[in-house]
Formats: sequence, C-alpha cells, structure tokens
Amino acid sequence: MKKLAILLSLTAGPALAATGPFFSLRNTDFVVTIAFLVFIGVLVYFKVPTLIGGLLDKRAAGIKSDLDEARALHDEARTILASYERKQKDVQEQADRIVETAKREAMAAAEQAKADLRASIARRIAAAEDQIASAEAAAVREVRDSAVNVAVAAAGDLIASRMSAAQKSGLIDSAIGEVEAKLH
Repeated sequence: MKKLAILLSLTAGPALAATGPFFSLRNTDFVVTIAFLVFIGVLVYFKVPTLIGGLLDKRAAGIKSDLDEARALHDEARTILASYERKQKDVQEQADRIVETAKREAMAAAEQAKADLRASIARRIAAAEDQIASAEAAAVREVRDSAVNVAVAAAGDLIASRMSAAQKSGLIDSAIGEVEAKLH
C-alpha cells in the first residue's frame, strides 16, 4: 500500500504545484490559461478559423463536385451499357435472322438443285429416246432401202433374163433420149 501511495504522490506532483492565489504568475494554472487565451487570440487575429473553415468548405465543395461527377459518370456508364446491351440484342437478332435466311436459302437451293437434276435427267432421257427413235428410223430406212435395192436388182435380173437383145437396145436408146431431154 505504501508503494501505491508513493506512486500516486509522484504522479500528482505537478497538479499540486499550483499553490497560492490564482491570479499570480507563479500559479501554473493561471499561466497556462493566459497562454491558451493568447494562443486563441492569435488564431482569431490571423483569421485561422475562417481559413480553416474556407479550406474545409473548399474541400467539401471539391468532394461534392467529385461525387456529382462520379454520379454523372455512373449514369452515363449505365446509359452506355444499356445502349450496348440493346445493340448486342439487335445484332443477335440480326444474326439469328441471317442464319434463318441462310438455312431457308440453302433448303431452296437444294430443292432447286433437285428440280434442276430431275429436269436434266428428263432432258437426257428424252434426248436418248430421240436418239433411239432416230436410230430406229435410220435402221428401218436402211432395211427398206436394202429391200428396195434387192427388189430392184432381182427385178432387173428377172427382166434382163426375159428380155431379148433387141428390147435391151431399145430400152437403152430410150433412156439416153430421156437423159438428153432432161439435160438440155
């Protein structure tokens, strides 16, 4: 306990130093009060509170303008984001339309190619049938011409074997006369 009392007496020493009348320069409380009032007076004389207030007001105005600018930038960023989202949606819709159109065009092109292929096959079949018919007609003509030639040759042989030499000479002379009449 003694130790506690000694410790308290050492810490309380400066506070106990203010003895005597209060309005004396030997009283530390009075000196500190005077120094404090002079300090406050100097601060007021040099208008430090208004300077500090002005600086604080300027700082507050700067912070307010920064906040307003940040709010404006935030609103502008939201507007730009909404614009880009609309543009992205429009581009996506346009891409979907392009893909759908390309699919339709591809299907139409495939159908057109099938139709063109069918038409080409039909034309080739018709051309082949025409060639077959033409070849058939040529073969029939050739057979007919051969039959006519054989018949003419057989008739000529038959007539030549049944004709006399005088009849042959008369026929030759009449044939020469016909050719001569047709040439002149």
